[in-house]
Parts: sequence; C-alpha cells; structure tokens
Amino acid sequence: MALFHEIGEDYRAVRRHDPSIPPGMRGVGEILFCTPGLWALLAHRGIHFLYAGLRLPVLPRFLSILMRWITGIEIHPGARVGRGVFIDHGMGVVIGQTAVVEDDVTLFQGVTLGATGNERGAKRHPTVRRGALIGCGARVLGDIVVGEGARVGAGAIVVEDVPPGATVVGFPAFITRQGGEVRRSARGMVERLERLEDEGRWLRERVEELEGRLLPSDRSEVA
Repeated sequence: MALFHEIGEDYRAVRRHDPSIPPGMRGVGEILFCTPGLWALLAHRGIHFLYAGLRLPVLPRFLSILMRWITGIEIHPGARVGRGVFIDHGMGVVIGQTAVVEDDVTLFQGVTLGATGNERGAKRHPTVRRGALIGCGARVLGDIVVGEGARVGAGAIVVEDVPPGATVVGFPAFITRQGGEVRRSARGMVERLERLEDEGRWLRERVEELEGRLLPSDRSEVA
C-alpha cells in the first residue's frame, strides 16, 4: 500500500507543478505517457527495492542505466527519493548513490546531486530537504544539506549547506534572500554591477568624445 501511495503522490506532484498539463482525461494521458520525470521516479522505486531491500547484484545498476537511456535521467539505485518529487523536463538530471531527496522537492533539467570525493562507505552526496527547489543546471556537490523550502538558482554551484528558506545563486553559490529579506551579499553584488555599468558608460562616452575630436583627415590617417 505504501508503494501505491508514493505513486499517487508522484502523479499529483506533476499535476500540481506542471501548468502545461490540461485538465481531465487528456491530462491523465499526458502525465502517464509524456512525462519522463515520472517514469524515472516510478522505475527508481522498484530499482531501489531491488538494490537496498533484496540486495541484488548488477541488475539494479543495469535497470537504472536502461532508464537513463529512456528518460535522460540518471538516478543511482542507492539514492533515497521521497514522495511527491517533481522532475521537470528532466534531461541531464543526475542523482548520486548516497543522495537523499525528501518529499515535495522540485528538480529542473541538468541538475546534479553529486559528490566531491570517492570515499567508500561514506555519505558523499547531498541531502535535499522537503519542499526545496533546484534550478536548471545547478550543481549541488558533497555531503551538504539544502534546507527545507530553500531555492537554488539556475547554474549555481553549491558546496556548502543552504539554510532553510534561503535562496542561493552564483559560483560559488551565495545567499541572496533569507526569511523574505535580501541579504547584504546580494545588495553588494548589485552595487558592484551598477558601478561596472557606470564605468562602462563613462568609457563609451570618452571614446565617443575622442572620436568626435578627430578631423576627417585624421580619421583617414588612422584608418
């Protein structure tokens, strides 16, 4: 019964998070037959049981590779994935062996939950807490924790814990928002960008001024 409950939660997660799914039976068909992220999750639940429950050799790894060929999503048989996880567009998503993805997490395409080392018998991959969202192409690396409800921006590289409810962006990732407030680091980044824009504008004006001082004969000589 628990397995059917998990499948139901995965189905409802697609319905809840994907605005492109139409209502009614057409939507049911699109979810079941046109959502690779759902296929990958459903297959992983069976594969994880073969790997962790029955401890079968080889077969779970082979099946996970087969699902990668079919869906473009690679989930190691040892990864622990909660209920209601939503993998949107999925292609290139990689979830490592010791990763833990809790309930209601959202992963976009190209996300990697990877390791920073090759120690055997150790937890090498991240834990993503309930309700977190990880944007396109983000890399979350090592035995770190992405807190409950946190958001990781597209393309971010995260190698340190992310507090619950925080938003992180960049490389290396830094906190831009926490508890509804913009962090000082984010304001500092905006100020630096504004200064760079001002300097670029001043340089363009200087170049235009110098070009305007050149006589036609001078311009031909320069050319």
